[in-house]
Amino acid sequence: MSFTLASCALFKQQAYHSGQWLDAKDKKTFEVTNPATGDVLGTCPSLTEEDVENAISAAQEAFRSWSAQTAAHRASVLKRWHGLILAHKEDLARIMTSEQGKPITESRIEVDISAAYVEWFAEEARRVYGDVIPSPVGGRQTLVTKHPVGVAAAITPWNFPASMFTRKLAPALAAGCAMIVRPSERTPFVALAFAALAEEAGLPPGVFSVLTGSSRRIVKVITESQTVRKISFTGSTEVGKSLIKQSADTVKRMSMELGGNAPILIFDDCDIEAAISGLMALKFRNAGQTCVCANRIFVQNSIRDEVVARFAERAAALKLGDGHAEDTDIGPLITPDAAQKMHEIVQDAVKAGARIVTGGQMGCEDVAPNEKTAFYQPTVLTDVTPTMDVARNEIFGPIAPVLGFDTEEEAIALANDTQYGLASYIYTQDLGRAWRVSDALEYGMVGVNEVAISNEVAPFGGIKESGFGREGSKYGIDEYLDIKYRCMGGLAKPA
Repeated sequence: MSFTLASCALFKQQAYHSGQWLDAKDKKTFEVTNPATGDVLGTCPSLTEEDVENAISAAQEAFRSWSAQTAAHRASVLKRWHGLILAHKEDLARIMTSEQGKPITESRIEVDISAAYVEWFAEEARRVYGDVIPSPVGGRQTLVTKHPVGVAAAITPWNFPASMFTRKLAPALAAGCAMIVRPSERTPFVALAFAALAEEAGLPPGVFSVLTGSSRRIVKVITESQTVRKISFTGSTEVGKSLIKQSADTVKRMSMELGGNAPILIFDDCDIEAAISGLMALKFRNAGQTCVCANRIFVQNSIRDEVVARFAERAAALKLGDGHAEDTDIGPLITPDAAQKMHEIVQDAVKAGARIVTGGQMGCEDVAPNEKTAFYQPTVLTDVTPTMDVARNEIFGPIAPVLGFDTEEEAIALANDTQYGLASYIYTQDLGRAWRVSDALEYGMVGVNEVAISNEVAPFGGIKESGFGREGSKYGIDEYLDIKYRCMGGLAKPA
């Protein structure tokens, strides 16, 4: 460990399952590195199939007692976990920045968001309501109740390793499920730190597990298991489709939060300064490694030159550096290969006719260049056309391609011309236009004059090949509940 924590006990280098901190049965491990420096932070167990099967068995056993607890009891445990997360906010943020690379300011915000999901679903545990439906036949009552699905599994990504952890685990636990979480091999330490706090909060052994190691090995056991009844996945559309296929034989319930190709439509009647500020926050947060960041920037042609110039000026002023520095605006990408991919995307776009306004280079002035670092400059491209690869595929990096449009109808058609449907954004001061365009956009989420659309009270999720299911909000807990209908007969008074 190459950073300082107030509580070193939070830095765990073992997996957590069956209520214990354990190594792999065969003692194999993998290294986790800091993407800003390439330094090794530590190792984690590469669990065997037998380890995973043991965790599933423990989860099934724990589910029986956890699901029988009152909602009030489950809520009280989650509330304690929420308090511990906030009490250890700085340590959790430092662990996250060290393994993921994002600026420490962003990591602190993510810890707050992670805690908010835990608090929200602690409260939602008490609000799992049923129904009494008027029967069409006399002497009967129609009752509807909701019940936890059973053992659930979550596969979480590296780009938001804390908030994706609690956004899946908290509703599952609140509903009465047991859950197994497999974090990314690139960012396991913050998930393990959250697990340590959950254990301290009083979550019983087996109710939750954090399994580290090979995705292929762990996921194979999970998808083939008859015991695991639900999978929640955040990641690429390609992997999501594979998980759906692998889970078909056991007919699991699934939530899929998959890839995005988010458009932002900037109309000439907008507040330009507000639009550029929103665009900066949207595009360059987490070095552009978010599924909801602006992937295609559509600007009405009458203001395009002004927007491009002002946007590029602000992008060029962003400070690239190690995420632990308080003045860093953008940290590294997750791997050197990811930085190299960004460079290839830009070069391909330039060959196709795009023009670099700012950026377009690998490296960082404040970090000694070597093959282990993963920096890429914030880059603004103009003269981009809709047929270019940079406008067709999810970028997942700090590259901002700007395209023009003339009419509202053209903007809508361009925005919808993708197989993805996760998030979209509009900037306009025309209320009628805001309503028309947001209604026509084929996306699960639309931000109107706002880019900070994700929070614990709102339903997060997409349509089309961006997946199905919702996380957060009152709808999030329903993903972990089954509906049972009971027809109660023989209630009429005897003749």
